[in-house]
Parts: sequence; structure tokens; C-alpha cells
Amino acid sequence: MTIIVGITGASGSLIAAKTVDELLDRNIPTSVVASNPAKLVWRQEMKETFGEAIEKWSDSASFTNYAIGDYQAPIASGSFPSQGMVVVPSSMATIAAIANGSSDNLIRRSADVCIKERRPLIIIPRESPLSRIHLSNMERIAELGGTIITADPPFYLPLKTIADSAEFTANKILVSLGVEKELPIHMQYNGPNI
Repeated sequence: MTIIVGITGASGSLIAAKTVDELLDRNIPTSVVASNPAKLVWRQEMKETFGEAIEKWSDSASFTNYAIGDYQAPIASGSFPSQGMVVVPSSMATIAAIANGSSDNLIRRSADVCIKERRPLIIIPRESPLSRIHLSNMERIAELGGTIITADPPFYLPLKTIADSAEFTANKILVSLGVEKELPIHMQYNGPNI
């Protein structure tokens, strides 16, 4: 079943790219929806344009891309059998909209479908510091069954680059979506139990 990946205009495009790459490497049907601000941020943070990324991913038969305003896309309906969704990275505006049931674009509508159909919904927030409003909205999503995964670097692992950290977060997303049972062995903590 399809995994939906929503990409919003928050910083952290590399995590989104790693997530899509990991899904497609496993031949998992992957539907991507990106907001217009996401494409602008992508241009600032990545070496390739978003269009080039779409072109690369389109080489996979498992990949589908939908426009942010395409309400006729299958992922906008609860009758479409998705395995769940991740919003990576997620802006605070998107988190607020999801927390309050606003479905004014395809990312937010797809997240709303996951909530009403009780499918996994993973949110990767990108903001700091977090205000009480941000925390309240994330708490609301968690109460509705969503999972919040922060994009914190795993300081307990010998990772050396931002790309390593992004790959770690992408793999945590796959575990939370049920795509993988556990993190790859090189990403597991092997230190003493304290």
C-alpha cells in the first residue's frame, strides 16, 4: 500500500529527500505532495531543484507526484488504501491546520484522511523554539493518534554529517510507519544500559 509523503515549507528538505529515497529503495509505492513554499526551501537547501528530484524519483514505478491543489487525487479519499502518511518537514502552519481539521490543500486533506481512517500519521516538526501554541497543536495531533518525531541528531551514535542525521530520521519514520521493524543495526544504540 502507498505511503504518502507531504513536504511543506519548513527547513529540512534533506530529511524529506532521504525519506522518499528510502521508501523507493524498498519499492514501496510512494505518493509525494509538496507545497509551493516547500519547493522554495528545497531550492535553498538542496543541490538539486525539486523538479530534478521529481524527475529522478519518477524513474521508479513506485513513485507518484500530486499537485498541492489536486483534490481529485486518490490520496484525498478515505477509500484509497494508503498505509499512512508522513509530513516531513512540517511547518507550524501545517501542524496547526492538521490539528484543527483544516483541509485547505492536498497535504492537509491527506493528513485529515489518515486521522479519520485511523491510519498512521507521522509529523516531523521543524521550528525552534516552540511556543505554547506549537506545543498545543502537536499535543492535539498526538491525541488524535498522530506521532511526532523531532529531527534531533542522535548524539549517542557516531554519525558525522547532517546527511547521516537525516538518514537516521528517515529510518525512524519507516519504523513508525511499519515499513521496517527496527532501525538498521548501524543506527541502533549499543552502549551501556543506564
